[in-house]
Amino acid sequence: MPVEPQPSAAARTAAAASPDEVVVAARGVTKRFGSREVVCGIDFDVPRRACVGFLGPNGAGKTTTIRMITCQSPLGGGEIRVFGLPVGPRSERAIKRRLGIVPQDENLDPDLSVLVNLLVYASYFDVPRAIAVRRADELLQLFALADRRDARIDTLSGGMKRRLSIARALIHEPELVVLDEPTTGLDPQARHLVWEKLRELRRRGTTMLLTTHYMEEAAQLCDLILIVDAGRVIAEGTPRELVRRYAGREVFEVFPPFDAALRDRCAPLASRVEQTADALRLYLDEDRAAEPLFAALAGHEFLHRAANLEDVFLHLTKRDLRD
Repeated sequence: MPVEPQPSAAARTAAAASPDEVVVAARGVTKRFGSREVVCGIDFDVPRRACVGFLGPNGAGKTTTIRMITCQSPLGGGEIRVFGLPVGPRSERAIKRRLGIVPQDENLDPDLSVLVNLLVYASYFDVPRAIAVRRADELLQLFALADRRDARIDTLSGGMKRRLSIARALIHEPELVVLDEPTTGLDPQARHLVWEKLRELRRRGTTMLLTTHYMEEAAQLCDLILIVDAGRVIAEGTPRELVRRYAGREVFEVFPPFDAALRDRCAPLASRVEQTADALRLYLDEDRAAEPLFAALAGHEFLHRAANLEDVFLHLTKRDLRD
């Protein structure tokens, strides 16, 4: 399937309810490091009360873009407006005060307790002490950390630290929360608990910008996904739209041994065929029935499953390993 061009900035702006409903607006954004252009004129919007996911292989430009949005790296070219303010030295302080940032690397203060980590961070944003204590209690309840309020950071599990990092980013009630790989390194139980808490924030109307390498995480949490590669937005849509557009409805994965004759026999029955060293993948869209493929694959080892966001990602960005 060919990669469809992204909707124009003008079209997306016209579709927005009002400028007040767009938290981040980027137009023609570029960034160079020496002679290498890592962000190549991208456009996108982050609507208020939405969770927007940035997906892309390593080196795609997503982290660089996030760093420009959060005023951690100077804008190379084009324009980014956050809360209607142009990103730049004059508005950096005003923008940062309205952001909550959850970095990929844990940076909690190990010398302070769970509660004091929250209260100290609140003081950076001039949150009055009584209000900070009330908010801290509410956040510790929300993130299932109330019974660890007096614990030192080095006694917490990895999942607890991630939940506390998210709680800390919310203590000053930011208008936009930026989460950089929020569940990297967590076991499945901890990851699902973080997802549960982020879904609760989403239900409360918190605007979130998320980067992740976990396709299931993006599918679970995001209202809108931007797939970025080589510094460009190559696809945009809801998780369901992207799966339907680029992967279809279901997939047959046929495992070796298989030969060209099997591929030739199955290809007319599929919407798209992809062959790699480890599998022959047969994609079906809404117009194709699965029953003929079950018959054609009789006697072969295969897996039949629903198409998913990982199929989309690998189709658009290919399967080459990125450093």
